[in-house]
Amino acid sequence: MANKDERNLNITLKNDTGDNDDVIISLSTIFKKLKKYLLLWIVCAVVIFVLSFGYATVTTHITKAKLTALISFSYDGIEKGLDPNGRDFDVNSIKNPAVIESAITELGIDMDQLEYIRQGISIDGLIPKDAIDRITTYKSILDNSANPNLATAQAMLDVTYYPTQYKVYFDYNDTTLTSSQALAVFNKILELYENYFYEQYGYNESLGSAITAIDYKSYDYSEAVDVFDTNIQTLKKYVRKLSKEDTARFRSVTTGYTFDDLYEVINTIDTIDLEKISSVINVNNITKNKEESLAYYDYRIKSLTRQKAQYEEQIADVADSIAKYQKDEIFVFTNTNEDSSMHSTVASEQYDKMLQQKIDLTAQLAEVKQRINYYTERQTSLKEKKSSSTEDVTKVETQLDSVYEKINNAVSLVNATADDYYKNVTFKDAYSILVPATDTAIDRVSRIVDNAKTPFIILEAAGFALYFAVAFIEALKADSKKRKATAESTDENKDENKEENKN
Repeated sequence: MANKDERNLNITLKNDTGDNDDVIISLSTIFKKLKKYLLLWIVCAVVIFVLSFGYATVTTHITKAKLTALISFSYDGIEKGLDPNGRDFDVNSIKNPAVIESAITELGIDMDQLEYIRQGISIDGLIPKDAIDRITTYKSILDNSANPNLATAQAMLDVTYYPTQYKVYFDYNDTTLTSSQALAVFNKILELYENYFYEQYGYNESLGSAITAIDYKSYDYSEAVDVFDTNIQTLKKYVRKLSKEDTARFRSVTTGYTFDDLYEVINTIDTIDLEKISSVINVNNITKNKEESLAYYDYRIKSLTRQKAQYEEQIADVADSIAKYQKDEIFVFTNTNEDSSMHSTVASEQYDKMLQQKIDLTAQLAEVKQRINYYTERQTSLKEKKSSSTEDVTKVETQLDSVYEKINNAVSLVNATADDYYKNVTFKDAYSILVPATDTAIDRVSRIVDNAKTPFIILEAAGFALYFAVAFIEALKADSKKRKATAESTDENKDENKEENKN
């Protein structure tokens, strides 16, 4: 018999058939069984832990984990998905073969790994939670609206978020790179992409290459001067464009020049050095082939004459459009006794554009007329004067060499100054590596832990369920035996009492 002071919490399992087969399980018995098998359970838990982390270690070593880096773009237009030139921005330009080639060349990696590296790089844009919530809310409101306004619906649906931060992944399992090599290559690619970005949207190096790549010695002397002049005009326009963009009068730390300074340097070459050589050529009638030079002048005069006629026609059309253009009108009403009103006329944006177009065409026409007069004078001079001396030819060749060196130097200065300007002013922080890729011992342990979590939790949960089930079944059996023994003892006592009553 149980002690009166002993308190048990029992669980009774009812049998719906109405038979007296109720099963009563004591929680204290269950706890005793749990305690009995506790040591075995702890041993099993430790074994599961070891197996899980052993499995994760092996799989992490066999299947190399992706390297991860975080990059960011910050310039006007990126929030609309545009590049600095206003076109659609393609973040996959990070995988440009030219960038990868530069990285693996610098690190001494075999070139046959280039395509495997490129295919292993993937990029995901990061969208902030508040942006996702906003888009989801708008669409939810629109879906639940019984009679949505069309304009409102369009405004709500026109909610597109373009990420400014990206996660870049590098899966190098298909490459022959070691972990350290993959890490070096990946970070080098992200680093060199900055230079690629500036080259694409900053200083156009192909401009400088085109200028200096021309072999001026293959031309006649007057033609070489024209080649230099054309190149210088192109460089001047580029520097003038940068000067207009630069509102802070940027002075390069690298070169010490502003864009206005560079313009003056280039303009000096144009107005002094080239004109000096040109005058020597004209005065001394210096040429490699008189007949070819005359034919060249004739061709240039005819070409420029056609260009002159084209400009004149365009200026006439624009002038006619300006004269016929109906300007915007604004009315200003005055609150006077006579209730009079007055109005004034203001030029619209389109009118201003046409006016500027006329100004630009007029300037181009004036330049063409000047060039026609210049070539006409050359042609006349060449026809009337005798050939030059060897001394004059040597002098001109020396001067052309000097101009060529000056142009090369000017291109280098423009290149360095523009590069400094774009990196530190226009595109300052336009591209940045927020978190470079790492592969430290802590990272590897972290990956092993991450890979071990799922199998560990599953196995531990299954082990605990089995542990509890065994304890429950053992408790059920123990209580059943105890109950059966008690019942038999009670029956025996009843039989004894009956016998006594008969006697």
